[in-house]
Amino acid sequence: MTLASLPDRKTWMAVLAKAPPARLADLLPDLPTHTVLRQPEIGAVMVRGRVGATGAAFNLGEMTVTRASVRLATGEVGHAWVQGRDKGHALRAAAVDALMQGDLAADLAARVLQPLASDAQARRAVRAAKAAGTKVDFFTMVRGEDK
Repeated sequence: MTLASLPDRKTWMAVLAKAPPARLADLLPDLPTHTVLRQPEIGAVMVRGRVGATGAAFNLGEMTVTRASVRLATGEVGHAWVQGRDKGHALRAAAVDALMQGDLAADLAARVLQPLASDAQARRAVRAAKAAGTKVDFFTMVRGEDK
């Protein structure tokens, strides 16, 4: 996500859903005036997977999620589904979703979504570097009969 272009809803919803709740609260400490349409509810969803990304889908297991919906005083409606049991995270993410549909979208993307996306990219880079350290390349090993 770059600041030059506004992200699409799918992108900002993914960023909000995966964001650490404390970091989102730091970036958006005060919620805008809103009406709660759906109180935060905790439930579970089935996570599906595929072997090799091409095989038949199978049920991997369940994951806890929290959902919420809000309506801003200006009329925009926001929804959120976040991983875990943090009700405040779900409400805050729903409020950001609603705000992103209004006039403040560009400012909010720069102030909230961009830092969250950058943090996520940094976490992925650390995880990838950790995994790369365990990689073994078996084709570079010399066997006795290869002389």
